[in-house]
Amino acid sequence: MKILMLTLYLPYPTNSGGQIRSYNLIKHLSKKHEITLVSFIKKGEEKFAGELKKYCKDVVLFYRSEKPFTFSKVLKTGFSLYPFLVVRNYCPEAKPALEKMLKEQKFDVIHVETFYLRPHLPDTNIPIVLVDQTIEFQVYSHYVSQMRNLFLKPFYFVDVLKLRYWETRFWKEASRVVAVSEADRTVMRGCAPGIKVDIIPNAPGEELSELYHPEEKIKVKNPLIFYQSNFLWMQNVEGAVVLAKEVFPLIKKAYPTAKCRIIGQNARANAHMKVNELEKEGVEFVEQDKADVDAVVASYKEGTIFVAPLHGPGGTRLKILGAMSAGVPVVTTSVGAKGLEVVNGRDILIGETSEEIANLTLKLIKDKKLFKKIVINAKKLIKEKYDWSVIANDLSQIYEQTARKD
Repeated sequence: MKILMLTLYLPYPTNSGGQIRSYNLIKHLSKKHEITLVSFIKKGEEKFAGELKKYCKDVVLFYRSEKPFTFSKVLKTGFSLYPFLVVRNYCPEAKPALEKMLKEQKFDVIHVETFYLRPHLPDTNIPIVLVDQTIEFQVYSHYVSQMRNLFLKPFYFVDVLKLRYWETRFWKEASRVVAVSEADRTVMRGCAPGIKVDIIPNAPGEELSELYHPEEKIKVKNPLIFYQSNFLWMQNVEGAVVLAKEVFPLIKKAYPTAKCRIIGQNARANAHMKVNELEKEGVEFVEQDKADVDAVVASYKEGTIFVAPLHGPGGTRLKILGAMSAGVPVVTTSVGAKGLEVVNGRDILIGETSEEIANLTLKLIKDKKLFKKIVINAKKLIKEKYDWSVIANDLSQIYEQTARKD
């Protein structure tokens, strides 16, 4: 089959959840299908396109705004029916180019990764498979509910309403909709009764599985508590702030040799600025270049326990699956574990309050049997449930069913 796939990012380097997902799907789907990839990137990222050309018939790039948070885009959103998320990522050159492409080439299915790329597509009879890794209106609704600026809050609330409207509308218009978890599918069906929603889960990057050496982690005398993520996303910044301000001080008090590291893209720019005074208390913020895949792998190799005190919604957490694959035990919240087929106390440890998360982390540090049990069970689960070849095959079947139905 001939697939046209649209992504908001170039799916390489694989140092964020979305990139890991798209890259591995493309890699495995290319064995059966001819893929034309259309990615919306920032300048400088085109140098990585060669890696995708190994698996794609063609890679077409459009440049999105270098600075999405501009006064003009905020003002434009105020007069637009679309929410800010659509306005800030919209590329005017893309729609006529895609219209020309659809006239000149034959495609069996169009795969759209994230609903806010949908406005770039012209009217077409080609079936559309719309994939939402995250239900965006839930994420932004959580953020707005916690805002302290009462003057701006109503404006953000209006944008959330627009988000929900368009997200739901595009679900209804798609031939098939794909979610990453049962929890997300339930929300989608609640918003748009009658739509067909399939589940194509996430899985960890394949390079992390080579790091599985639990005995080495158990012997560590100065445990490194870490949180690896992309801090462009507000729910990840929120998790980092909770870890630095609330969780780690409790761990440090009970276990003085413990260290804490918050690592990833924009770690210093977005997370560090909110907890600046805490770095001297043993919390280290490490900025990673988005092209440095080796640094991401090194983070999991060096870290002892992955602690993710997440409270904001957002699909399934590839960073947690990555830790499980790498042989690093995970402590998180029920929100962080949502959508993952994990059992608390068997595959990961779940706590809700900062005190509970700190105590569970300390328990892992001190209880070597529990540490090893969690690591072994987590790795077993990854092998059984989260394999990219199986996941890609399931998506391939959705393509074929959708094309036949059309």
